[in-house]
Amino acid sequence: MSSTLNRRNALKNILAGTAAIGVSANLSALAMDSPSSEQPLKLKGNINHSVCRWCFSGLDVETLCVEAKKIGIKGIDLVGPKDWPILKKHGLESTMCNGAEINLVDGFNDEKFHEKLIKNYSEMIPLVAAAGYKNLICFSGNRRGKDNETGWNNCVKGLKQLMPLAEKHKVTLVMELLNSKINHKDYQCDTSAWGVELCKRLGSENFKLLYDIYHMQIDEGDVIRTIKDNHQYIAHYHTAGVPGRNEIDDTQELYYPAIMKAIVETGFKGFVAQEFIPKNEDKLASLKKAISICDI
Repeated sequence: MSSTLNRRNALKNILAGTAAIGVSANLSALAMDSPSSEQPLKLKGNINHSVCRWCFSGLDVETLCVEAKKIGIKGIDLVGPKDWPILKKHGLESTMCNGAEINLVDGFNDEKFHEKLIKNYSEMIPLVAAAGYKNLICFSGNRRGKDNETGWNNCVKGLKQLMPLAEKHKVTLVMELLNSKINHKDYQCDTSAWGVELCKRLGSENFKLLYDIYHMQIDEGDVIRTIKDNHQYIAHYHTAGVPGRNEIDDTQELYYPAIMKAIVETGFKGFVAQEFIPKNEDKLASLKKAISICDI
């Protein structure tokens, strides 16, 4: 993967632009912008489709919104306050908000980051709610020698301080499951079991998991069974091809129509976001094909 297209660098750049956690001005006016008149493609309506901003960083946000609408996509993932007005203009939702996290490796499993994280999330949660959005991403952080119990305890200690605010504003903090085998070595929330245990310990409907199908295929496999057994703890899904994190077509090992069917059968009403890095020259054609594959 090109260093300019890896997620850690992309999110770092996005965070630099969305660190305006104080951009509360004019949020109420966002809803007054007229949505785009583009007519989306006819989709079946069983899956709410989204796409991750960073995977199409070669396009400006405005262009991505226009093209997403043509495909029938309803929202854009991993967008912060700076770009919310553009999404509103085109009638798209910020389906997984970001901008409160420090990065992917410094997270809630380490108490030395709690003060900054609690400040960031305390300021961002009301902004997410004011804009009419529901999901805000968070991360466990890297182990750095911590065992599971220490990681869980530290996460609970930090996140419990935010749960009353999240519940008040009806915002869900969503911790992403990332593989620690290939892409995010030493990341602690690297299996469904670890994330589910944290959900159980927190005991709040306003804390759930982002089940990244790509990452969990690498670290644990058994994707469909895991989704069916743990769907009540999952707020959001990401896709990508395995191996390589590229297109989700027949070049890779996962059969996404069956996975989407399993997700629908759980009664899931949230979003499935495409998070593959297009390898084909026509990147938007790859996105359109991915939506078609997942539109069961």
